[in-house]
Amino acid sequence: MAATSDQTKDVPSSSSSKPEGSASGSGVKSGFKSEAMKKFDRMNRLKNLHLKRNEARKLNHVELVEEDRRNKLPANHEAQKRRNEWILQDEEERKQAEARGEDYERVKMLNMSAEEAERFERKRKKKNPDQGFADYEQATFRQYQRLTKQMKPDLDGYERQKEKLGDDIYPDQDTLTQVDFKDTEEGINRMVEDLDKQIEKRNKYSRRRAFNEEDDVDYINERNMRFNKKIERFYGKYTAEIKQNLERGTAV
Repeated sequence: MAATSDQTKDVPSSSSSKPEGSASGSGVKSGFKSEAMKKFDRMNRLKNLHLKRNEARKLNHVELVEEDRRNKLPANHEAQKRRNEWILQDEEERKQAEARGEDYERVKMLNMSAEEAERFERKRKKKNPDQGFADYEQATFRQYQRLTKQMKPDLDGYERQKEKLGDDIYPDQDTLTQVDFKDTEEGINRMVEDLDKQIEKRNKYSRRRAFNEEDDVDYINERNMRFNKKIERFYGKYTAEIKQNLERGTAV
């Protein structure tokens, strides 16, 4: 009986082994859950990285296309764009001033500071210096530059023509639509007005001086008149007293 009691003491009971088995099972399950959560988080981060990479690839492609477009533009594209915007704004302000019955040039000068006026004058002289008359070719070229700068872009007419012609507005070797183009009545009137202004300005600044009937006639022809003026310019201050005495009749 003593041995039996000792054997029963050494053998563990089944009831005491159950809590240990349940604890180990719950630990394994929690470990599986933590590994699954970590894997799920890694997959989410990887998916987000893929999305960001695709978005960056698209943005880089858009930027690359835009950069290629800018590189194909002329070197002075930005400056020309700013100038065209300034021209459109200036034309709009001019129309508003005319609608109010005001002189736009006068209003513009009144709103311009002294520093801006000096800067504008320096820029104008530097850009188109008047070097005097050299030859008729240079004079014609300067007139051509001045007239082309005065031409304003007709963007509304361009858009209407673009809608009418479609792809044919950019002609190629097979395009024949441009031969049917006719100038508008407004364009013809502008050309006539511009030609009238040129003729009026040419007559005003003609090199031939108009004849003044009240001037003293001391010449026999035009060549002699120029010679007498040249003599008067160089020796007039020395002969002024002699002339006055001759006119008064008191000359010795």
